[in-house]
Amino acid sequence: MHFQLSSEQTMIVDTVRAFVEKELYPFEDEVERTDAIAPELAASIQAKAIEVGLYAANMPAELGGGGLDNFTITLMERELGRASYGLQMLVARPSNILRACEGAQIEEYLLPTIRGERHDCLAMTEPNAGSDVRGMQTRATRDGLGENADYLINGTKHFISHADMSDFVVLFAATGVEDTKHGPKKKITGFLVDLNSPGLTVRRGPACVSHRGYHQCELFFTDCRVPAYKRLGEEGAGFDLMGQWLGATRLTVAATSVGRGQRVMEMATEWAATRKQFGQPIGKFQGTGFKLADMATELAAAELLTLQAAWKCDQGTMTDSDAAMAKLFASEALARVTDNALQIFGGMGLMNQLPIERYWRDARVERIWDGTSEIQRHIISRAMLRVHGA
Repeated sequence: MHFQLSSEQTMIVDTVRAFVEKELYPFEDEVERTDAIAPELAASIQAKAIEVGLYAANMPAELGGGGLDNFTITLMERELGRASYGLQMLVARPSNILRACEGAQIEEYLLPTIRGERHDCLAMTEPNAGSDVRGMQTRATRDGLGENADYLINGTKHFISHADMSDFVVLFAATGVEDTKHGPKKKITGFLVDLNSPGLTVRRGPACVSHRGYHQCELFFTDCRVPAYKRLGEEGAGFDLMGQWLGATRLTVAATSVGRGQRVMEMATEWAATRKQFGQPIGKFQGTGFKLADMATELAAAELLTLQAAWKCDQGTMTDSDAAMAKLFASEALARVTDNALQIFGGMGLMNQLPIERYWRDARVERIWDGTSEIQRHIISRAMLRVHGA
């Protein structure tokens, strides 16, 4: 593996860093204070991202996207991760699942999303089915016979990020049961559902301590009619679609965790170099200096794991364990980095006059969403044991 950046990759990193500092940083305090992003601000950031070529950078160039490879996208995610989540997500990277669009779906969903005219969100999680995706209770049943019969969807989804700023959802629902060597399992199918569809209600979920301005919502389906042509992929093939998406999104969590951790470390280092106690900078005290050393070491390791997984993804050799290791280590490293940074800032770190307490709160969700740390460890250990037939 060779991680020496090309001149183009260096330019992209510099461009994204400059964009984040100029277009996103100035609005972070406002978003934190109001827990909202004004529509005109969202539109302005999106327009500027499109203008400089950062929007939909993960989508194929022939479809109007940036056409960047996974390694370069990961570098971009790292830089975007330095900013408030609600703001950086306006520089949209549409879900890779949308590449499965076919026929009329391409003109109705994929292309408008790449152009920034439509916005997607993803709905898997339910009140009684989080990591246990096969346990989902939302069902899609045919209203009639034949391949062209509509589906009627009933059920509830929650923790659906960004649904309040989207106009359609990539929905996963159970469409039957299949017999496997491990017993009966639900067949999962993907759908493209407009959020203004009759029978679908979208409601803002409870407030979260992490990532203010980036909201999670609840979706309620009551005989919501979805035409057959809006099924994404083959019936029953949704589990494989989800698997493809989860690898990419876990890399995103890892990369943004690294970027946010680097920003926090820089702030803590500056504080430790300028804050004086007992006649010298606090960074010269071993208790503080060692914290800085641990932060730098952990972030370097997290970055290498993340870049390695991204590189392997481009080679077609990334495994579920590779993505899981990157997500696990980077998200937990971020937790330790933000906690150490708060300790370095002392009492001021807990005051909302400084952003340190915000970073500390924001870091907590990274070990939960897109697969908890426990799920990542399960993926890794299961792969290790499988080699020995266990």
